[in-house]
Amino acid sequence: MAIPDDIFTEPEDVDPDGLANLGPLRRFAGIWEGKGGVDVNPKADGPETRAYYERIEMQPIDPQTNGPQLFYGLRYHTHINTVEEDITFHDQIGYWLWEPATGLIIQTLTIPRGQTAMASGHAAIDATSLVVQAERGRTDYGICSTTFLEEAFRTDSYRLEVEFHDDGSWSYVSDTTLIVHGQSEPFLHRDKNRLVKVGEPDMNPWERIVRSKAGK
Repeated sequence: MAIPDDIFTEPEDVDPDGLANLGPLRRFAGIWEGKGGVDVNPKADGPETRAYYERIEMQPIDPQTNGPQLFYGLRYHTHINTVEEDITFHDQIGYWLWEPATGLIIQTLTIPRGQTAMASGHAAIDATSLVVQAERGRTDYGICSTTFLEEAFRTDSYRLEVEFHDDGSWSYVSDTTLIVHGQSEPFLHRDKNRLVKVGEPDMNPWERIVRSKAGK
């Protein structure tokens, strides 16, 4: 990526309407549920396959700038349960961001077991699929974990493939490569699901203010 000489001047005439400027991420906006999730994870006696139920809420945020950069995006929360347990199976928060000028897609993610990551890819405004990736050891688009996870279940790579379907649903396959303590070969941890919309997104805060002032 070429860095401009002027890294301070912000874009002019930024559109406050977050939903209208999400590009390929517009199909994510809203509240989603998926009942057919499948998780393959490592256990002491070999891979374990679990079915799961998932709910994801993705809401638009105000436009964000880094000097000349301009991002539109979504704040998301993923909550996953299994039929066998009442406790949470997986919880995740983060942001999806799109830079219209370059097509850059960013997913940030944090889970409450001491791990965070930033993954990236590129997509056109009308893309019907997305791919983002992160790698351990990178200072951009990398993976950061606690000492225990680094030594017991080290995550070397993360790849998420998303496909948007004609009926408005979307599906994903998430692959993380793990180095599990005591095992000689890397383990491919895979999650996949298909989600359908159960609720519409809200307006982002700035757009709500603009419309309120306009009496809309």
